[in-house]
Amino acid sequence: MRFAIRAVGPDNRVQMLELDASDATAASRAAVERRLTVLEVRPVAVSVQRRGKTFSLVLFTQELLALLEAGLGLVESLEALSEKESHTDTGALLARLLARMRDGLRFSVAIAAEPASFPPLFGGIVKAAERTSDLPQALTRYIEYQVRVDGVRNRLVSASIYPVILLSVGSAVSMFLLGYVVPKFSAVYQGSGRELPMLSQWLIKWGAAVAGHGMAIMLAMAGMGAALFFWLRRMHRSGQLMQLFTRLPGVRQRMHILELARLYLTLGMLLEGGIAVVSALDMVSGAISPGRRAALAAARHAIAQGGSFSESLEQNGLTTPIALRMLRVGERSGQLGLMLTRAALFYDAETTLWIEKFSKTFEPVLMAAIGVVIGAIVVLLYMPIFDLAGTLQ
Repeated sequence: MRFAIRAVGPDNRVQMLELDASDATAASRAAVERRLTVLEVRPVAVSVQRRGKTFSLVLFTQELLALLEAGLGLVESLEALSEKESHTDTGALLARLLARMRDGLRFSVAIAAEPASFPPLFGGIVKAAERTSDLPQALTRYIEYQVRVDGVRNRLVSASIYPVILLSVGSAVSMFLLGYVVPKFSAVYQGSGRELPMLSQWLIKWGAAVAGHGMAIMLAMAGMGAALFFWLRRMHRSGQLMQLFTRLPGVRQRMHILELARLYLTLGMLLEGGIAVVSALDMVSGAISPGRRAALAAARHAIAQGGSFSESLEQNGLTTPIALRMLRVGERSGQLGLMLTRAALFYDAETTLWIEKFSKTFEPVLMAAIGVVIGAIVVLLYMPIFDLAGTLQ
C-alpha cells in the first residue's frame, strides 16, 4: 500500500514524500530511518485509469503557461486546472501538488515527488526558474524543446507509414492470389493432361498449401507480427534498437548525428534556463543511448575537473566538425546554450532532408519489389497457357 508522508527534514524544512509499506506504522518507521520527523501519514488512494484521461506533460505545461500569462498565480493556476480535471488521474495528481505547496513546499519540490509524471529535465528547468522568478519563460522553453523533439520523431513515423501500408497491401494481394486464384487455375490445369513447367508446379503446390492451411498461416503471420512489435518495443525501451540501427550500412553516421542533435538540444535548453553545465550533463543521460553514456560520463568528469566543454566532448566522440566550431564560438562569447541549440537545429534540418531523400528512394524500390513478386505469380500462373498457345500455333 502507498502512503503520503509529511515530515520535517534535517534542514528543518517540511517535505512531502510517498512510500510503499504494509501499514502506516511501517511507512512512518521508513521515514524515521531517513532521519525525518514525521508529522502526518495518510494512505494514497489508487485511482482507476480512464481511457484518454492519462496525464500529458506537454498539455499541462501549455495550459499552465496560458494561465500564468493571463495573470493568475501559480497556486491559482493549479487550482483551476485541478477543478477542470477533477474526475481524472490528472486531477488527482494536481490535487497532490496543491497539497504539497499548501504545506509550504516549492513547486520544484512538489513535482520532484512525482517522478513518473515529471521527468528530471522538467524539474531542473522549474528549479532554475524559481531562482530567477521567471517560470513562464522556462515553461515556454520546455514546450519549444518538446515540440522539436516530437517533430523529429513524427517525421520518422510519417516516413514509415506509407512503406508499411504498401507492404501490407502487397502481402494481402499475394496471399489472395496464392490462396484463391492459383487453386482455381490448378483445377483447370489438372484436367488438361499436359505436364506443367517446373516453376508453375511449385506455384500450384504453394497455392494448395495456402488454400488448405489459410487460417493457420494467417494466425502464424499475426503471431509473428505481434512478436516483432513487442520485441521492437522492448528493444526501444532498453536502448538496444538504436544500437541495432547503427549497424546498418549507411545509417550509422546518420543515427549518430540524430543522437547528438537531441543531446545538444537538451543541453541547450538546460543551459539557457540557467542550470550549471555539470548539473545539466547529469540530467541528459537519458537523451542518448546506453552505449554512449559512458562517453558522456567521461566528458562530464573532465569538465568538472576544469576542462574545456568543447574539448571534453570532442575527446569522447560527442561532437562533429561543425558542432565543434559552434561550441568553441559559444565558449568564447558566453552563449554556449544558444550555440548548442543552433547546432541541434542545424542537424535537425539536415536529418529532415535525409529522411525525405531516403523515403523518395526506398518507396519506389519497395513498390518495384512488390510488383516483381505479384508479377512473378501472375506470369507463372499463365505460363502453361502461353505454352499451350505456342503449341497450337
